[in-house]
Amino acid sequence: MRILIVGAGRTGRHLATQFIQEHHDLVAVDPDSDALEALASNLDVQTVHGDGADPSVLDEAGVAKADLVVAVAENDKTNLLACIFARARGVPKTVARVARRAYSEATSVDFAALGVSLLVNQYDEYASDLYNVIRLPGAIEVADLFDERAMLVGLPVHPDSPLLGSSLRDFPKKEWLDRIRFIALRRGGETSAPRGDTRFSAGDEVYFAGLSEDIAGFLKWAWPMQERFRRIVVAGGGELGLRLARRLERSRMQVFLVENDPARAKVCAEALSRANVIAGDALDGETIRSVAGGGELAYIATTGSDEHNIIGCLVAQKSGAKFTAARIASRDYIHIVESHGLVDRVIDPRMAMTNAILHFVRGRNVAAASILTRLPGELLEVRLDAAHPWAGKAVKDLDVPKHATLVAVARGEKEVFVATGETVLAAGDILAVYALPEALDDVDRILQTQAES
Repeated sequence: MRILIVGAGRTGRHLATQFIQEHHDLVAVDPDSDALEALASNLDVQTVHGDGADPSVLDEAGVAKADLVVAVAENDKTNLLACIFARARGVPKTVARVARRAYSEATSVDFAALGVSLLVNQYDEYASDLYNVIRLPGAIEVADLFDERAMLVGLPVHPDSPLLGSSLRDFPKKEWLDRIRFIALRRGGETSAPRGDTRFSAGDEVYFAGLSEDIAGFLKWAWPMQERFRRIVVAGGGELGLRLARRLERSRMQVFLVENDPARAKVCAEALSRANVIAGDALDGETIRSVAGGGELAYIATTGSDEHNIIGCLVAQKSGAKFTAARIASRDYIHIVESHGLVDRVIDPRMAMTNAILHFVRGRNVAAASILTRLPGELLEVRLDAAHPWAGKAVKDLDVPKHATLVAVARGEKEVFVATGETVLAAGDILAVYALPEALDDVDRILQTQAES
């Protein structure tokens, strides 16, 4: 596939790296010659210097030959115009990243009719990632499946966990194996698929999936030391902080949003229904201690300043926060913060954007896709049609690629279940499949077989 990327910034570079790994032909457009040079020095990418919203620049980049245009420049209008002009040149698929709610929530404008196939709001995707981190404290990462009816969770094995001491073949609570699917184990930087003789050790990173209600019960048994947060402090009332607070209002947790600008704090207070908005400095330890109470407190730094977010997390730790997470965009900062353990979780904004765009790029048979931050490979949702060779077969009889795992199945609007060997697949089922990088080509061939049948 020939892909034209408008915007060679952090998100553009991250997408370009992913697309190159999937053997696509790339052209990148950006008015910043340094950004283009940095991109071309590391990847096999053709570059064109200029404004992606300029039709003549797009023509120079060969837009008429592109199969897909992905516009991820910093300016919303540039992205929208690039997609509109690309469609006018005959490009079949376009993706535009936007930051303003005025675009992503507009009901009076049909962007698809204008030429934008997919409109992705970076703050919505980012808020979703943060929300997943908060709702399962201690999790390495969380990925939703089937509109949050199921989920995949990665957790480190605690020294007191009942998972220790027995192999999966001799699992102490075998009833869980029909409801929870273990899909990966990371130990010493190496990733493997759990087998019958697998024994977990303290510190292992274990990834498993199941229905949301089953995950909750499994965690109570396998991770009894995990405590849910009772209070959440969202530091920063910008677009990201406000959207995160809105999501958190649906939970049982008490939510506090701290915003230094009184005018912006007033906007947030009017937009939120249950969260407590504090007009104050999130770096002030007294502010944090005043809301800590006696319960478990999480502090989530969402401002646009990496430095502010890092310092805020350190202050929150000193003031009683049990968990801290920071939005950090700089790769240099991410490396320093992670290597020194300065915060409990670093959230990289590029990952959320990549997930949303990749799921669209993969085509009609893939309903969703997720790149897991620490686990190599991808988590895919694949819809079976009646002609697919897997339809009507039991999972134990499938020729599943060696480094891929069939995780769960959604059937119809209500039925979701973990895939066991006896599960018989049906046309119309949506399959959640986890694939290591070496299995992605094989999984793609399976999807292509379906698409052509």
